[in-house]
Amino acid sequence: MKDDFECCPYYHHAIEVIGRRWAGVIIQALLAGATRFGDLEAAVPDISSRMLSQRLKELETEAIIERTVIPDKPVRIEYRLTEKGRALGPVVESLSAWANDWVECEEEKKKETGGE
Repeated sequence: MKDDFECCPYYHHAIEVIGRRWAGVIIQALLAGATRFGDLEAAVPDISSRMLSQRLKELETEAIIERTVIPDKPVRIEYRLTEKGRALGPVVESLSAWANDWVECEEEKKKETGGE
């Protein structure tokens, strides 16, 4: 690596935001059309309600998603990607394609070795 390399602070912040555990999967679920909390819980396996709520708040703070309260009975809350969030679509798709080509997950290792 060059001695004069300096990490761009914008890039670093972006990686920290979308690289947080579950954030990428939540963005994928929203890109696929999930909008309600329960839909997102179902789409993101193994995430706790507390963690989902925390990540949604973080993504909202970053203006990647918007939260809309619909005053029906009962009240509904929907989450949607903002323009900024939708712009992550190609990024998430590229990362997913890269992962499919290059990353071996623990479940696959267990299948190959017959381990549990």
